[in-house]
Amino acid sequence: MSISLPPTRRFRVRSPSPVLPVVAVVALLALPVAPGGAGGAGPADALSALVVVFCGVRLLRQRRRPLTRTAAVVLGLPVAGLALAAMGAASPGAGLTGLGRYLQVFVLVPAAVALLVRERADFRLLAWSCVGLALWQGAVGAHQYATASGASYQGRPIRAVGTFGPQDVMGMATVVSVGLVCAAGLALGRAPVRQRAAAVACALALLPPLALSFSRGAWIATAVTLAAQLVLAGVRRALRVGAAVVAAGVIVTGGFGIGTALLQERVASITRVADAPDQSVTDRYTMWAAAVGMWRERPLTGVGLKGFPEYRDAHASLALSAGSDTEGAGAAYRKQPLLSPHSMYLLVLSEQGLIGLSALAGGWCALLVCALRGLWRVRAGAVRGPDCALVACGLLVWQLTDFLYADIGGPSTVLTAVCLGLAAWWALVGSRPEEVPER
Repeated sequence: MSISLPPTRRFRVRSPSPVLPVVAVVALLALPVAPGGAGGAGPADALSALVVVFCGVRLLRQRRRPLTRTAAVVLGLPVAGLALAAMGAASPGAGLTGLGRYLQVFVLVPAAVALLVRERADFRLLAWSCVGLALWQGAVGAHQYATASGASYQGRPIRAVGTFGPQDVMGMATVVSVGLVCAAGLALGRAPVRQRAAAVACALALLPPLALSFSRGAWIATAVTLAAQLVLAGVRRALRVGAAVVAAGVIVTGGFGIGTALLQERVASITRVADAPDQSVTDRYTMWAAAVGMWRERPLTGVGLKGFPEYRDAHASLALSAGSDTEGAGAAYRKQPLLSPHSMYLLVLSEQGLIGLSALAGGWCALLVCALRGLWRVRAGAVRGPDCALVACGLLVWQLTDFLYADIGGPSTVLTAVCLGLAAWWALVGSRPEEVPER
């Protein structure tokens, strides 16, 4: 007599996600910057270099083709312009330093992130890690405003800067804006109700810290991006959510007392940048004019990488101040020199000329077109993951808008590279249904 035994269940042990090192890079941005530091590369930048090495070793072990021809062209397009601008730098050291920084932010780290993301679950993990970082930095910034321990703003230590300090006043605003864009994309997708509700709650919680950053550029870029995400998610949905956001904004700014006189004055100053600009706007206009002057002098190749500070005084008017005053948030008073035009497009135009700008901006526009095409495939039912599409499109729109009046620099810059990598994965890999599993 034979006895039949029940079949043995096979449990499949899933390997850890390869994007965990990238999550660690994002997590390192939560560490405080040393008071009075220069605001340059930090631990997250060092770890991002290790992530690139890890990605290369992983590709060699798997022996697979790393990128498609289209992806290689789009991601590698800036290299030619960067190499040409590096050769035209004032010194070999400046050229190599600038080349390394640009390759890190716009080529190597984005490519590594795009290669390490295996599926949409990895994409969502990175998006939620950006939301988590934004919540932490936003909480620190809100505490700085409430306790008057932030960076100096009009003589009062109330500006929310998070852990980045007064030397990088745009750091917290960038992180919070990126988290808000990711949360909005996740909320507008088709995830389970609990996840979407959590994303909505996170987005609403990030609005006050963004307001308290007093960053007009981040406000404009975020408003443009959220409007674009709502429209891409559906016009009717955009109208309903837009009305809810306006109502929430009225409650937050009025009912909870966040609408201070300084904040209202900062909002009103957006419409007065041409009629009665303050000194910061005057400095920005002056540096923009200096950048254009450098480009006219060398229209094709620019003045070389890291060349803007050296040529600035020769092209700037007397309206330019000696620098911006920074203090507070644990740092002593310091006059911070103005070493860039605070516009990524004009910085590239002045230092790399039309060749470099065409290569960089051309790659970004190609990513945006491919990401929007992937969103169209989602609507057509050929691809899943509308939340991934909305997050990727939102990150690209935010970055391209923010680059109008901001550039790279400071510890938060590595987050720009991670966001470009996320967008590149969706645009070049994730929108192809035959190769990406849904998890």
